[in-house]
Amino acid sequence: MPGPRPMKPPRLALIVASRGRPDCLARFAERLGLQTRQPDRLILSVAGPEDLPATLPAGAEIVTGTAGLAAQRNRALERVLDDCELVAFFDDDFVASCHALEGIQRIFLAWPDVVGATGRVIADGVSTSGIPLAEAEHLVDAADAAGPGDLRPRANLDGLYGCNMAFRAGAIGATRFDERLPLYGWQEDVDFAARLLPRGRLVLTHAFGGVHCGVKTGRTPGLRLGYSQVANPVYLARKGTMRPLRSARLIAKNLIANHLRALSPEPWVDRRGRLRGNWLGLAHALSGQLDPEHVLRL
Repeated sequence: MPGPRPMKPPRLALIVASRGRPDCLARFAERLGLQTRQPDRLILSVAGPEDLPATLPAGAEIVTGTAGLAAQRNRALERVLDDCELVAFFDDDFVASCHALEGIQRIFLAWPDVVGATGRVIADGVSTSGIPLAEAEHLVDAADAAGPGDLRPRANLDGLYGCNMAFRAGAIGATRFDERLPLYGWQEDVDFAARLLPRGRLVLTHAFGGVHCGVKTGRTPGLRLGYSQVANPVYLARKGTMRPLRSARLIAKNLIANHLRALSPEPWVDRRGRLRGNWLGLAHALSGQLDPEHVLRL
């Protein structure tokens, strides 16, 4: 008698939303060829042709439309949910392990109760001046020399980090990124993932990962980000996708940091703009005018 037929691997879609950083997409495309498991669908979601590099990865599908991280990710999701079992999101300045997509497949096959996972961030340039590409590649290659990462979930989470996260398409269903969190959509990744918690676990894993370079171009200006640092956590707490205590701590952390550094700000951070945005957000919160979409009018 013939043995059981081998299980067909799940189809995996990789979504990259980008705005104003064609150079990042070009470098991302170069590294994608190193993956030990290639995506079945690669969706580049941009605002327009000016966001794309001259040379695109083979098989890349392009979707265009209104700028904004949530809107761009939603447009890409519509393309793949009926066709793929797994959906991964990488930032355009994320240098992924060569085992990353293979690791995403492995952890979801190994842990049926996991609906979303965020990978190991070896180093993160978001809170610094940024990590140069050559340094990021060196760090990732050194980690890859040790082989694929451990499949065991390291921790259960109540939100995921959007620079590298993956989901079961079946768990996503009709859930979409909240487009009331416009532009860079600060905390939109936490909100989206938290709405999937009733369907299974969200975990941190070392099965995939990489380095987040934290490129500064294409990010929300200081005044707008400062407003979002208050408005978005309050909005998510009211929605129930962020615990009120976490919301308060997040606001306090940024408010304190922006005050302490406003007199001697880092060259890559508009601390005074963020501080003005923080206080405007607090004033709106006290007066009942708080609205995350107000950043579009700043």
